[in-house]
Amino acid sequence: MFYYPWDPTFVLLIPAILLSIYAQFKVSSAYSRYAQVHSRSGLTGAQVARTLLGANGLYDVAVEPVGGRLSDHYDPRTRVVRLSQDVYYGNSLAALAVAAHETGHAVQDAQGYVPLALRSSFVPVANFGSSLGPILIIVGLFLPAFNFLLQLGIWAFALAVLFQIITLPVEFNASRRAMSFLEHNGLLAADELHGARSVLSAAALTYVAAALAAVLQLARFLIIAQGRRDE
Repeated sequence: MFYYPWDPTFVLLIPAILLSIYAQFKVSSAYSRYAQVHSRSGLTGAQVARTLLGANGLYDVAVEPVGGRLSDHYDPRTRVVRLSQDVYYGNSLAALAVAAHETGHAVQDAQGYVPLALRSSFVPVANFGSSLGPILIIVGLFLPAFNFLLQLGIWAFALAVLFQIITLPVEFNASRRAMSFLEHNGLLAADELHGARSVLSAAALTYVAAALAAVLQLARFLIIAQGRRDE
């Protein structure tokens, strides 16, 4: 029986696909809108990141520009906050929200936030599971003699799914920290906070969509494996 990729179990992925499309629309719409609204403070994303790092005693964490759009991230290995050009040099509400969010990850790291440490430790196995897991599953399905690869692939992919689930509290917590930082350090006025929150909420939805897609794909693989055992 042909299971992959087109078979009845594919319908399980439809909710995740629809949510992913909606999430991408929301984040693109929110970012584009508030990238046009300049903060009254006039501070750039880089200045906000440095200010917040200093406010949390993290003077040894660097802030660097990086190429690409929405490529912003915090690297816990080198302890560097990397901001895309638009965020690093920009002074929009969107830029400040993203800069504060990435600074939130740096503070998480400094404070030993457990979900962040757990996610970081899962990176190698998550990369293995997401890239090789589906390949092992396909090989196991089409070559019955190597059926053990089907089970190995499912276990590998399950680790990638767990990584996506762990990512949720890490990102939500970083956004909560970001909003608190921006408000309590006076970097955004009260009427500017809504714009920053809209950007971060839209970005958070993309992580929810990714986690849902991973969970439903795992469920699909389990159903396929059960069907193979029942043959």
